[in-house]
Amino acid sequence: MSARWMALLVALAVPFSAAAAPELTMVSEHPVEGIAAGNLSGLAWCGDALWAVSDREDNVLYRLDASDTVWRAEAERFELPPVPNTGLSWGVRMRSAFTGMLRGGEMDFEGLSCDSLGNRYLVSEAHAAVLRVSPAGTAEWLSLPVAVVRQARASGMLLKFNAMFEGVAVDPGADRLWLAAEHSRRGLMVTHRNQNSWRCTGGCVLMVGGGRDSTPPAMDEATQPRRFSGLTFHSDKLFTLEPVAHQICRRKLENGEREACWSYADTAMAEPRRYDTPYGNAEALWVDAEGAWVGIDNNELTRADGEKRPVVWRFAAPKGGWSAKQ
Repeated sequence: MSARWMALLVALAVPFSAAAAPELTMVSEHPVEGIAAGNLSGLAWCGDALWAVSDREDNVLYRLDASDTVWRAEAERFELPPVPNTGLSWGVRMRSAFTGMLRGGEMDFEGLSCDSLGNRYLVSEAHAAVLRVSPAGTAEWLSLPVAVVRQARASGMLLKFNAMFEGVAVDPGADRLWLAAEHSRRGLMVTHRNQNSWRCTGGCVLMVGGGRDSTPPAMDEATQPRRFSGLTFHSDKLFTLEPVAHQICRRKLENGEREACWSYADTAMAEPRRYDTPYGNAEALWVDAEGAWVGIDNNELTRADGEKRPVVWRFAAPKGGWSAKQ
């Protein structure tokens, strides 16, 4: 049995307890003004600022002005090119299109990453495609291999509406790009750049898993299907945002194997920050040496303390840094 298939079996079989993860310390909290449609769904540090994307808008990125406690979102608009056919089923594509017309956001951009040149990468959940927006505002869809969707579906991912790609990460040199499938089944995929196109080397699928995670005690349900809601690259590791267990987890690049997790449940479950929903609302993640940024998609809901805007939390890095063993 190959090492990759062994890793897939381990991901399916090994349970994980939310109580085992040490708690992160929140440094600050920042409501965000100026995202017209709300629904903050991706964060990335590009150049000298943090940028955000909303899953309800198809042609805009937001630069976050962090000069005060309440941040201002400054819109940068771009022209959206025609969407490629990535091989999703007709039923999934039609349902996504109908939902997009009703609520806004036909692309359903659910993740954001950035390379060292300042190019922004947005993943479309509705079309299983990645859009690159240059610092000058020029947008183009990446020429991803057809095997990405084909292998994902063969592994049990991307089969259900609204359970598609939820996160994207790129290394600083834009040589490797990773995608996270959200749930039912969730998983990680990787492609490698070959000049102006991308290819799978030794297969696109890094890991795939099902099962359920324990939720914090304050949640209404004891367990829920495991989910990825954000993905980022830092210091030769992948970091996943896992909103059911309210955790950030570090994973190996070569196979997606989980190495360590840290909880943000104490912050999210504090009574003033609670939403009237049984699900975690953390949708966006960016990790750096000093800590992590976590973006909250309030999905038009109002928090217990009356806050109606999207919110970004800043957490300090764990003791010993993100590379520390547990």
